[in-house]
Amino acid sequence: MRVEGPVKPELRMECADGRRLVLLQGAVPVLFARQRATHRGLHYARTGCYASPLAPLRAERARAVAEFAASGSAEWSARWASYAEAELRGAAEGPLHAGEWLLAPPVDRWFVDANWPKLLAHDPDRGHLTWFGYGDPVEDARDLLPLRALSDPEAPRVKAYRRQYREGVLPPVFAWWISGLNSPVVLDGHDRLTAALAEGGRPEVLTLSRAADAEWVALCAARPVAEYEQRVAAMEGPLAASRIAYESRRLADVLRSVLGSPDITRAWPFPGGAPAWDAAAAAHVPGWAPDADR
Repeated sequence: MRVEGPVKPELRMECADGRRLVLLQGAVPVLFARQRATHRGLHYARTGCYASPLAPLRAERARAVAEFAASGSAEWSARWASYAEAELRGAAEGPLHAGEWLLAPPVDRWFVDANWPKLLAHDPDRGHLTWFGYGDPVEDARDLLPLRALSDPEAPRVKAYRRQYREGVLPPVFAWWISGLNSPVVLDGHDRLTAALAEGGRPEVLTLSRAADAEWVALCAARPVAEYEQRVAAMEGPLAASRIAYESRRLADVLRSVLGSPDITRAWPFPGGAPAWDAAAAAHVPGWAPDADR
């Protein structure tokens, strides 16, 4: 989707020297993060101030979409993506800014099935996300970062969503890919996430990201297209047609993955630089002292 403005959104990443990051909603910090010097992960601290830019979802809408298409299908995802796009375009404190954006199911197989249960069991407000897992605690290998603490699985709202999950009508979780965190964050749907995990399943996810530059897409697509053309040109015999069809489907999967690859997330300079970031972190998450030098 093409977005004309604003130039600087209300929900945005800002950064300072020393691998310092902060997610702001308006003037309010909602997440501080510090990348490790070894680039093996980052330490984060939530402030508890995040509010979803999307309006609360009503059960009637969930059931209406489920009647239109099966949960998780392409038509179902497209209907929910259209809903979220309209909500985000009208949001007062959302992440959209001028440029090209994607809002779709992840195509890069980012989510690892084994990591989903860790999210419900281990989601501290002040924690660590490992990127590669070398010597880091196993529970720190998580693929999605909530922006607020997850509700109790027995909370009334979560129980209502758990019922929707069992009925097969639960709406997706809307995530936002933030490259500086090397992780998507939960933009909307924290309770839906809890509900799916509490039922022993995993939620459907639609991920918002900046669209990759057209020149980068063309560069990445050139090699697989050339290799496809070489393979197809050499195919002969009675099985050639079926082999070409197989190679065509494989190429289509590769090109979809390239087209769906997220671009780097835009971050703005934090006013005052590293000293101001340190002061803001001390004020909003007192006592947080991440060991970012290893």
